[in-house]
Amino acid sequence: MTMEEIMPTGKFTEAQLELLRMFSRQYPDKLWIEVKDLLSKYFMEKASGEMNNLFEQQEWGDKKIQEWATEHMRTPYHKKGE
Repeated sequence: MTMEEIMPTGKFTEAQLELLRMFSRQYPDKLWIEVKDLLSKYFMEKASGEMNNLFEQQEWGDKKIQEWATEHMRTPYHKKGE
């Protein structure tokens, strides 16, 4: 990831500054692994909850999942000159 992708404006957001303040000290590697795991689980749960909401709103179920499993969505391959 480039610095431009992380900070497109060249400035830290308030959230980024808060994280920098929180983690300005040296911590054991084990702690960083635990923090990354907690953040991963948090965002996974948020995404899962949003998917559940979407399924409820759209009234999707097992039939829709099976439909997706058999759906062909690949972009056709064309050789140069065709």
